[in-house]
Amino acid sequence: MEKTIISTGKTIDDAIESALTQLGLDRDNVSVQVLAQAKSGFLGIGATPAKVQVTYEAPDPLPQAPKVALSSASRSKPKTAPVKKAEESKAEPKPEAPKAEPKPAAPKAPKQDAPKERKPSQPRVDTPKAAPKEYAVAEPGSIEEKIEVFLKGLLEHMGSKAIPHAWKEDANSYRVELVGEDLGYLIGRRGDTLDALQHLSNYTINRGIDGHIRINVDAECYREKREESLRRYAHKKAQQVLKAHRRTTLEPMNAYERHVIHATLQDTDRITTYSVGTEPNRRVVIEYVR
Repeated sequence: MEKTIISTGKTIDDAIESALTQLGLDRDNVSVQVLAQAKSGFLGIGATPAKVQVTYEAPDPLPQAPKVALSSASRSKPKTAPVKKAEESKAEPKPEAPKAEPKPAAPKAPKQDAPKERKPSQPRVDTPKAAPKEYAVAEPGSIEEKIEVFLKGLLEHMGSKAIPHAWKEDANSYRVELVGEDLGYLIGRRGDTLDALQHLSNYTINRGIDGHIRINVDAECYREKREESLRRYAHKKAQQVLKAHRRTTLEPMNAYERHVIHATLQDTDRITTYSVGTEPNRRVVIEYVR
């Protein structure tokens, strides 16, 4: 049996979503008829919401069993109590035969448990701990030494005892690893403190040298873990876009994280990505290409 409900919302999609929430159904299980488009009005005056009519299949009600009416004759006659039978004759009790006394049972011998075999104890093997990573000492006057001296002074002002170790990755790139305890606050929420340290290092070191270099600051392999998490997130969102044939806008990200999203999805069929907004709220949009 078909039933319908009427729902409203700011947009057609909002009205449909409201109806589906009330019914607890999916979009594929209903048919939708648009009754009225949303109107914004002038300065909010005269605005009207969108209105849709949603039709869905409801189960037919179960038929009720017919009630049998009693006849007037059966209602008027009182029910008579059953006639009691004559009292049974009292039979004289028969004398009971004397019961034989039970013979005492012979005591059972206690069960003896078989001796359990003891397994030979195995010697405990301690897992060797990974040796701490060794870093080469920066040469005096080198760019590596300048990076380490700058970051060490900056960390001391922050009250951190972390030690920076810098080395050259390629011609124009240097890698810095912060080593120590309690590095969580140096990483910050989603790496924002780590990004600030990296930005200050790039700005300061590039002022005192010829040419331009790039300095990547990391702690506890956060960059690598974050990249892997962003790649999984990008693939998940792309699959949702392909299924719904609609674009989606991701949460605000910095330039480095947006670059990871773009690079991850650049070869995905029927998917394109671009950025919108201004810093620090610039976001990546994943859109379906027809």
